[in-house]
Amino acid sequence: MSKLLIKNIKELVQVESTPKENVTGAEMKALPTIKDAWLAVEDGIIVDFGEMDEWGGITDWSDLEVIDASGQMVFPSFCDSHTHIVYAASREEEFVDRINGLTYEEIAKKGGGILNSAKKLQNTSEEDLFNDAWKRLEEIKKTGTGAVEIKSGYGLSVEGELKMLRVIKKLKEKSELTIKANFLGAHAIPTKYKQNRKGYIDLIINEMIPIIKSESLADYIDVFCETNYYTPEEAERVLQAGIAIGLIPKIHVNQFTSIGGIQVGIKNNALSVDHLEVMEEQDIQDLIKSDVMPTLLPSCSFFLGIPYAPARRLIDSGLPVCLATDFNPGSTPSGNMPFVLSLACINYKMTPEEVVNASTINASYAMGINKTHGSIAIGKKANLFITKEISSIAFIPYSFGSNFIKTIILNGKIAN
Repeated sequence: MSKLLIKNIKELVQVESTPKENVTGAEMKALPTIKDAWLAVEDGIIVDFGEMDEWGGITDWSDLEVIDASGQMVFPSFCDSHTHIVYAASREEEFVDRINGLTYEEIAKKGGGILNSAKKLQNTSEEDLFNDAWKRLEEIKKTGTGAVEIKSGYGLSVEGELKMLRVIKKLKEKSELTIKANFLGAHAIPTKYKQNRKGYIDLIINEMIPIIKSESLADYIDVFCETNYYTPEEAERVLQAGIAIGLIPKIHVNQFTSIGGIQVGIKNNALSVDHLEVMEEQDIQDLIKSDVMPTLLPSCSFFLGIPYAPARRLIDSGLPVCLATDFNPGSTPSGNMPFVLSLACINYKMTPEEVVNASTINASYAMGINKTHGSIAIGKKANLFITKEISSIAFIPYSFGSNFIKTIILNGKIAN
């Protein structure tokens, strides 16, 4: 049995005696903590915690590793519920196009965007995809992410999508991070199917999904429901085909327009609706009556120069909010969760407590792992990080670009 004790913690953040599924509305402003605390871990699981002056004690000190966290804070690891980490190549040429005035839609129409990544992926081996994605996983691990969802969607063919999902499965097996796989075959319409949209959707449903089921390649089914991508009717057909084989639905919606995608997500009990840069009042009212997690991606807005999601409006309406990176080569080439927290405070006007809730407990809900991740609670997985000596919780989003993490702990062990 491996045991770990962290003592003299300046502040133990996001503690729960009775774990909640998520935190909503005004509750997001509250962040439960214990000052001058200790935390005990056995075999990768949190077994106890409390105040130093109420030390319950470890009776068996054999095989015990002790960390003195004087002046430092301990947080549950970030959960990044929306990424596209497996991809073939960067797209900095499109970055230059945007500098020169082209919009995201204009770049897509000239062969850029998702179709550009799909073209590059066709000629990239599974081994190269794995090696490149591994480097990105190691990168996000160092910035505090302990759980991540990875989407397919740059294959846009039977061979390409399965190649991506097999890479994600291999990453799951090899990485210390908790990883969930999302099948996003309906990310864009491939060029060869532009005049036969139904033909590509049939390919997803009749050829890709049966193989995904037989090889257990995905946890979620997803669709990009947006103008010039998939209609609400098409999105529902794809989601229901995934649901039929046991995949949990999620959906990209309202990045540029509000066309009914949120309602499709709600109707099909989606775990989350992601992007939400453009929101109508009806969208918000419909979400209030659902259990769907609104997931916001501020670094996508930052990089593309598109509107930021109305986070304040959502939270003040009583909704929960999740934050994720959208790490991908075209619209967000970064998986840095601390930067996402900074952007959310600056551009969404979320408080430091709200952004921590949005990136831990609410993000674990958006990944379907809230029973094991997202907070400091007895019985949950010990995916944590210990900060350097910092003055307050607010210092994290305030000090954007700074490396405030001293120690990463995954599965109860100090990570390299």
